[in-house]
Amino acid sequence: MKKSTNDELVFLPLGGSNEIGMNLNCYGYGPEHDRQWIIADVGVTFGDPSTPGIDVIVPDPSFLEGEKIRGIVLTHAHEDHIGALGWLWTRMKAPLYATPFTAFLIREKLREAGILNQVKIHEVPLNGTIDLGPFQVQMITMTHSIAEPNGLAIRTPLGTVFHTGDWKIDDGPVVGEVTDAKAITALGDEGVLAMVCDSTNVFSEGSAGSETGVAEELDKLIGSLKHGRIAVGCFASNVARMDSVIRAAEKHGRRIFLAGRSMNRITSAAKHVGMLSDVKKFLSDEEARVWPADEILYLCTGSQGEQNAALARVASGTHPTVKLGRGDHCIFSARVIPGNELSIGRLQDRLAERGVRLYTEKDHPGIHVSGHPCRDELRQMYAWARPQIAVPTHGMRRHIAEHALFATELGVPETVTPRNGDMVRLAPGPAAIIDEVPNGRLFVDGGMLVPEQGEALRERRHASTNGVIVVSFAMDRRGKIVSDIDVRGIGLPGDDESPLGEALDELAERAEQAVNSLKGDAREDDTVVEQAVARVLKKASQQIWDRRPIVETVILRL
Repeated sequence: MKKSTNDELVFLPLGGSNEIGMNLNCYGYGPEHDRQWIIADVGVTFGDPSTPGIDVIVPDPSFLEGEKIRGIVLTHAHEDHIGALGWLWTRMKAPLYATPFTAFLIREKLREAGILNQVKIHEVPLNGTIDLGPFQVQMITMTHSIAEPNGLAIRTPLGTVFHTGDWKIDDGPVVGEVTDAKAITALGDEGVLAMVCDSTNVFSEGSAGSETGVAEELDKLIGSLKHGRIAVGCFASNVARMDSVIRAAEKHGRRIFLAGRSMNRITSAAKHVGMLSDVKKFLSDEEARVWPADEILYLCTGSQGEQNAALARVASGTHPTVKLGRGDHCIFSARVIPGNELSIGRLQDRLAERGVRLYTEKDHPGIHVSGHPCRDELRQMYAWARPQIAVPTHGMRRHIAEHALFATELGVPETVTPRNGDMVRLAPGPAAIIDEVPNGRLFVDGGMLVPEQGEALRERRHASTNGVIVVSFAMDRRGKIVSDIDVRGIGLPGDDESPLGEALDELAERAEQAVNSLKGDAREDDTVVEQAVARVLKKASQQIWDRRPIVETVILRL
C-alpha cells in the first residue's frame, strides 16, 4: 500500500498505560478522517476493596465503535490480554488472530460468553504473518510466563513498530522457545520506527531469572518433603511452572490432582498444542480423596488469595476433595501481585492455623521468577531493536516515566509516555501526543457492563462506609401520619439494644417532626416527604455516629 501526504501512523492505548493489566492497544493508519485500525489485546483487570461487588473491570471501547477495525491480534493468553473479549467483541466485531494455544483459550472464553459462533478466529502459526490492509503483522516468538507469547512486528508504509507484548529473556524457558533474538535483530537492521515495550520490572536491576532454575529448586524442595500431602499454588496460565511441578512430583513418587477450573482449562490447552503430552494421567476427584498422603500433590489455583479459588476453599475446609492439615505442606510458587498482600496473608494464616507448613519465595527465593524484563533485559532488547522512538507501556505512571528515562540513557532519540486515551502520532514528523479520546473503565456488575461512575456502585460504596437507614410509616391522603414510624439501621454501630436501639428511636421522633413541619399540600407529595425525612435523618446520623447513611423512606398511603 502506498502512502499519501495526509497519512499518519498513530498509537492509542485504551488500557494498560498508567496501570498494569487491562491491556487494549490500538494502531491507526491513514488520514485523520479515514483511519484504519488494528487492535493488540483486549484484557481485563480485577476489582479491589474500592469496587465492592465488582470482580472484573474492562476498558471502555467507545472510541472504537464505528471505526474501521481490520483485526484484533492477541499477543498471548493471560487474562489481562484476552479476558475482555467476551464482554467487548460485540462492540468491535473484528476478526481475531492468535497462535494455537491462545486461540484454544479464546474459543473457550467466547463459548462461555455465548458468542463463539459469531466470531471469526484465525489461528496463526508461530512466527506467522497477517495481512491487515496497511498493516503487515509478523508474530515474533518471545518468552513469558505463559505458552506462546508473541511480540508483533507491525509494518506500515510509514515505518515499522515493534509491539513487544509481555516478555523476558530466558535461555531455559522449560516449555516453548527462547526469545527470537535473530528476528528482533533483523528488525533493527531493517529499521524500527518505534518500540512499544513492557515496563513492569523497570525498577529491578539484573534479569528476571530462568524457569530452568525454578524447576531445579522445586525439584529439590518437593523431593525433600517425604511425608504428608503437598499443595502447590501457582498461576494456572504458567504452563512451564506447572510442567516443573508435575515432573518433580512424578520423579519423587507423587501423582497430580488439579484443583481449580483454570488448572483444567489450561492443561487442556497445553495438551492441544503438544505440551504435557508425556505426563501421567491426572487423578480424578474420587481417586484423590483416597490416594495415600505421601504420594499426592495438588496443583491449586488461588495463589493470590482469591476468595473462591481452590486454595481459599482448602484453607476454609470447604474444598470437596483437597484436605490439608498438620503435617502437610503448601508451596506458593508465585509472586505477590501488589494490592494482594492482605488477602494472601489471610490465606496463609488460615492454612497455618490448620497446621500446614508454608513455603514462599521469601524463604525459598528460587521457587519463583518473574515473567517480565528487568533492566539488563531491557538494555538487551533496545540493543537488538534500536528503535527511533521508545513508547513505554504496561506499567503505572512511575514505571512508564522511569522506562522513558532509561531509554534515553540507552541512546533512543525520542520517547513518549502516553496515558490511556492519549493518541500518539508516530509518523510523519516527531513523535507527539496529538489528541485525547474518550476512555475509561466499565465494570462487570450483575452480568452487565456499567460505567465506572455509575449510580449503583456509588451507592454501594456509600452504603459500605456509611450504612443504610430504612424508614417506613403510613399516611392518609391528607398527609397525616397514621401509624408508628419504624426505623431500621443496616451497617450502623451498635446492636438492636442500647445504644443503637435508642438512636433509632430518636431518629423515629425526628422523622415525625420532619413530616409535621411540612406545610399544607407538601405532606401529600411523597417525594417532598421522603426528601424532608432523608435530610433530617442524615444530619442527625452525622451527629450520632459521624456518618451520613443512605436513607430510604417507604410511605404507605391509606
